[in-house]
Amino acid sequence: MNSAPAIILCAALAAVTACADGRGAGAPAPQPLPAPAGGRSVPPGGLQDALTEAAAGAVLLLEPGLHPGPIRITRPVTIWGPPTAILRSTGEGTTLSVEAAGTKLSGFTVDGSGSRFDTTDAAVRVRADDVEVRGLSVVHSLFGILVELSKRAEIRDNLVEGTGQPAHGLRGDGIRLWETTDSVVSGNRVRDARDVVVWYSSHNRVVGNDVRGCRYGTHFMYSHENLVADNRYRDNVVGIFVMYSHDVSIERNLIAHCSGAAGVGLGVKESGNLTVAANAFLANTTSIYLDTSPLDRNQTNRFRGNHIRMSDTGVVFHASPERNEFEDNSLRDNTHQVQVGGGGDAMRTSWRGNCWDDYQGYDLDGDGRGDVAYELRSLSSDLLGKQPELALLRGTPALAMVDLVGEVLPLFAPQQLLVDESPRLVSSPLEWFDAH
Repeated sequence: MNSAPAIILCAALAAVTACADGRGAGAPAPQPLPAPAGGRSVPPGGLQDALTEAAAGAVLLLEPGLHPGPIRITRPVTIWGPPTAILRSTGEGTTLSVEAAGTKLSGFTVDGSGSRFDTTDAAVRVRADDVEVRGLSVVHSLFGILVELSKRAEIRDNLVEGTGQPAHGLRGDGIRLWETTDSVVSGNRVRDARDVVVWYSSHNRVVGNDVRGCRYGTHFMYSHENLVADNRYRDNVVGIFVMYSHDVSIERNLIAHCSGAAGVGLGVKESGNLTVAANAFLANTTSIYLDTSPLDRNQTNRFRGNHIRMSDTGVVFHASPERNEFEDNSLRDNTHQVQVGGGGDAMRTSWRGNCWDDYQGYDLDGDGRGDVAYELRSLSSDLLGKQPELALLRGTPALAMVDLVGEVLPLFAPQQLLVDESPRLVSSPLEWFDAH
């Protein structure tokens, strides 16, 4: 690894992720939102009575203090409060249930929920169309914000703090969309929850969120034509995982520090027509993992303009891949560039114009592209693909010696894994990242 670029990149990574929160660690509460005009003031303890008396379209302004739950909204209202207006759970069930289309919630704090997974006890549950949840602080709850069987929901600028249980499976999801369409999840900060989930939910936008300390930063399943853009995923087990989905666009995301044996920046299983463009994959165990993707022979996955840096392995294919295109990506400072499981190769994947820091060719005509092809032959990668249990030796002198033997002794020459006929000598800029 070239130490100077790596040091610069680490400094940039620290700056970008600090900017995402506004400080180096932790997550401050959302900024207070201005109170809507013409509302009725609601003192602590009076919210359910006020809802019973309110006409459709009423505006309720929570005063600071404790407001006991559970609360159920059955006609469209606007409920606003400062962060010091706290809707407190009794420790059972869901704290705030929204069942009226057009309801708006903003500004206040929801503290706690029940602890039952079988009833998905949550701080906020939405089962209605055209609902807006904005600027809430959600703390001490099993599940955070659940949106189910809904259309056109807007989940914006909320802080969701999970329980932080050491075992991720004992946490609830921070934000979940379930059979929800045409909705927006934007500007939220999710900390120490289990997952951000988008299941059976198509035509949604997941943009500008910051997710840390979770299992899955965002997990898609049977969810098509979604956009995932401008998010920050750091210190999760998996950044983004796409399963059984098609036509998902993944653009300009920072996906960093997905570490541990299961650490994956982007995982793709049996999914196709993905566009993965201009993302920064930094310091992950595996930055991109592809398993039988695309499954449909009429689909193609396209990876363009991504920077894959400082990972144990840049790209891993579960088996010999096809109908994947890698163009104009930068793979630098990785221990292994590409690995293919089961002793296969990536010769049926299209590689063109990528920048490889281990390229040993030349550019005599000065067009910025190598005059000879980049060929990846790595005996250690070959061995790891065939014998995954050797992964514990990553980064050790033993595997480095294996690669040296493969280079100097033709008897042990590894198979060819991939060929890039037109490698770049200089990476294309990642403008949104460089701006920081």
